[in-house]
Amino acid sequence: MKRNFALITGGSSGIGLAFARRLAADGWNLVLATRDENLAAVAQELVAEFKVEVETLHGDLGVPADLEKVEQRLAQNDQPVEILVNSAGFVLHDSLIDGDLKRQHTAFAVMAEAVLVLSQTAAAAMIKRGTGRIINIASVNAWLYSGNYSALKSWVVTYTASLALELRGSGVTATAVCPGETKTNFHASGGLKRPEIPNWLWCTPDQIACQGLRAAEKGRVIFVPTVKWRWLAWVWRHSRGLARLTSRQKIAERVKEIKQGHDRS
Repeated sequence: MKRNFALITGGSSGIGLAFARRLAADGWNLVLATRDENLAAVAQELVAEFKVEVETLHGDLGVPADLEKVEQRLAQNDQPVEILVNSAGFVLHDSLIDGDLKRQHTAFAVMAEAVLVLSQTAAAAMIKRGTGRIINIASVNAWLYSGNYSALKSWVVTYTASLALELRGSGVTATAVCPGETKTNFHASGGLKRPEIPNWLWCTPDQIACQGLRAAEKGRVIFVPTVKWRWLAWVWRHSRGLARLTSRQKIAERVKEIKQGHDRS
C-alpha cells in the first residue's frame, strides 16, 4: 500500500469525489477537505470499497482557520501529500450590478485565494522532495464572460500556467483542468436548473477525473477534457466575438432565471 497521500478539496461530491475515487482505485491514501456534512459517510464508503486510508478535514475554505488546517496538512513530511487537487467551488450566478457582494467575496476566498494559498504551500513541500502534482480545477468558462465565475476560472488558468513555469525542472507539475458542462449536483446546489444543452455535450465526473489525472501525469499545463469541449474552448479562445455571443446568451438565461426565482418568492 502506498504511504503517500492525495489531498482533494471539495472531495466529497461531484468532480472532487470522482478524483478521490480514481486515486483510491490506484492505491492512493486520501485527505478529503470539504464543508459537506456527508464527509464522514463518504470517507467510510471509500475506505470500505478501496481499502485505503482516508483522512477528513471538515471546514470551509473561506474561513481562514479552516484553510490553515489544510495548509498544515500539506506541509507535513511524515505522510506527505504528493498530489493536490483544488476542486472546491460553488455556483456563482449573482449579477455584477446588484448581486450579493458577500457571496462574491466568499467565491474569491474559496475559488481563488484558497487555490493560491494551498498551491503555494504544496509546491514548497513538494519541491523539497523533488516530486509532486498540483491539479487546479478551472472551467471552459475561463474563456467566456459569464460574470465573476468566468473571471475566477480565468485567474485559475493563468495562475496555474504561471506556477508551472516556475516549477520547471523541480520534478513538480501544475495542471489546470478545465471541464465543460458536467453531470453533478453543481447547478442544483446553487438553486439553478441544469443548462439546456444537447445530451451528447454533457460530461461525467469520472471522465473529468480520468482524463485530468492522465494529463497531469503527462505534465500538461492547461487541459480541457473530452474532444468536444476542447474544440469549443479552442473556438472561444480564438474567436472573441463568438465568446461574447455565447456569454450574452448565458447571461440572459441566468438573469431570466434569477428574476423568475424572485417572482416566485
